[in-house]
Amino acid sequence: MSGELNAAFHMADVRDKRITRRRAVAVGELHAGPVAYPLIVERRLPKGDALVMAEIAGLQGAKMASMLMPLCHPLPLELVQVFCAPVPERQAIRVWCECASEARTGVEMEALAGVNAALLTLYDLSKPVEPALRIEGIRLLFKEGGKRGLWLHPEGMDDGERERFRPRPPKGLNGAACAVITLSDRASEGTYADESGPKLVSGLQSLGGEVVAAEVLPDGIEPLAGRLRALAGEGVRLCLCTGGTGLGPRDLTPEALRSLNARPVHGLAQMVRALSAQHTPMAWLSRAEVVQLDNMLVFALPGSPKAAAQCLDILAPVLGHALAMVEGGRHFPGLQSADQREREGA
Repeated sequence: MSGELNAAFHMADVRDKRITRRRAVAVGELHAGPVAYPLIVERRLPKGDALVMAEIAGLQGAKMASMLMPLCHPLPLELVQVFCAPVPERQAIRVWCECASEARTGVEMEALAGVNAALLTLYDLSKPVEPALRIEGIRLLFKEGGKRGLWLHPEGMDDGERERFRPRPPKGLNGAACAVITLSDRASEGTYADESGPKLVSGLQSLGGEVVAAEVLPDGIEPLAGRLRALAGEGVRLCLCTGGTGLGPRDLTPEALRSLNARPVHGLAQMVRALSAQHTPMAWLSRAEVVQLDNMLVFALPGSPKAAAQCLDILAPVLGHALAMVEGGRHFPGLQSADQREREGA
């Protein structure tokens, strides 16, 4: 006996994942046939109003997902909405379940459980009048939140679904000129290869940024401060610096940013620390800094490849909007009127 327990299955460990807003919408259909369909729509089934009962069952099913599926995490759901709609051309009832929470893992299983419970309830109430029922097309429409942001099912959504649920990807960088600077004495001397810089370059490109400079500089206030002034003068909009934010004697990246007499952006720096602390308490030792130098936002991020990538994931939802604000764009789009959102196709 080795003394080790080798389980064939396990619940995913999500303790080091960051809490984010999560939303998922699932869909499915009950094909009822010529006998049951009109009775469902007219709410005349012998057992009662199937549409109302299906929506109630869908709410309950979403909340019980973790009890139905052994490896599904129990989540504090903050929103569950179930919708049923007749589809006359197919003599079907289409069901949607929308779930939302702030959690470390997604709510797609809850949305799927809600759809299944609603459809099974429709089946149960309809089978006395029409045994030849069919449940099909159960799938996830989309999910939002977490590291990957918005995911859309390849089969897409119809116009009504897009209007009802309005999935919203983060505002991208739209080709904004970006730069990445790694601060490390040893990497600049060639003692080891820079790994953090390439991760940030890849991340910025995935967000739609155009990386026009990727460099390695030694630790210290200069030449970083001079290089940042030059990049701002060249029209770079976003510069991510990685390294030099710790407590060591050569960790001087925050001092370099302060020497620029630039405009501090304290909220973004605090956001990086607070949300990084959900990954590791060591994040509170970071001296992450953010400043606005002319029209360029400059971020001083941790030097480890993993921490740098996590920080970019944290910032990704707000970077595009932050750059728009620097250019004088509208603040806080969530506070726009309904008419404004409609005009802009939000």
